[in-house]
Amino acid sequence: MPAQINIAIVEDDPVVLDGLVSFFTMQTSIKLLHTFGSVEKFIEWIDKSSSPFILLLDIQLPGQSGIEALPKIKTLLPELEVIILTTFEETDVIFKALSAGACSYISKRSSLPKIKEAVEVVAQGGSYMSPAIARKISDYYKPKPKSQLTERQLEIVKGIVIGKSYKMIASDLFISLDTVRSHIKNIYKALEINSKAELIRKSYDNEL
Repeated sequence: MPAQINIAIVEDDPVVLDGLVSFFTMQTSIKLLHTFGSVEKFIEWIDKSSSPFILLLDIQLPGQSGIEALPKIKTLLPELEVIILTTFEETDVIFKALSAGACSYISKRSSLPKIKEAVEVVAQGGSYMSPAIARKISDYYKPKPKSQLTERQLEIVKGIVIGKSYKMIASDLFISLDTVRSHIKNIYKALEINSKAELIRKSYDNEL
C-alpha cells in the first residue's frame, strides 16, 4: 500500500459529502484532493491533477449520472480506479457500473471505516464490494432451481398470464377444458397458492 492514498469524491448530497470530508481529512494515510458536486465539474478538473488518485463516485448526480460518465472518465484516465459509492443496490445497476469501468461498489449505508477499508483494498490492487452487494452478485450467478411445473403446465400459465380464458387455452393446446382445469388444480397445489392473482404474481416474479 502506498504511504499515502490520494482520493477525490464526486457527491452532490451535502450531508453525505460533509460526513466523508470530515472523516477523510482526519486520516493521516489518506489525502482528500478535491470534491465535486457533478461529474462535469470533476472532468473539468482532471487536467489540473497530476497525482494518481482513487475516485469515489456517486451514481445519482445532477447532469450526467455516475454510470453515464464512467466511460468518458476512463477514456481520459484509463488507469483510474473508481469506487461506486451509492444508495442503489439493484443487480442491474451494479452490473452496469462494473461494466462501465468501476472496480468496486459499496453502499452509502456502510460505515465510514468500511468505506476507508474499501479505499485501502483498491489501493493495494484489489476490488471491494459491500457484503450485501457481493451477495446479490453471488445470487445472480447461482444455478436457478428447476421449475416445479411441467412444460404443459407452464404453457397453461403463460396463457393465463396474457389473459386467455380456460376455453381459449384448451383450444390452443388441443386439450379438453376439463384437462385445463385439472392442470390448474395441480399447478395451485404445486405452488401452494389459491388464486389466479397469486399465480400471475409468481410468474412476474420468476418464481415458477
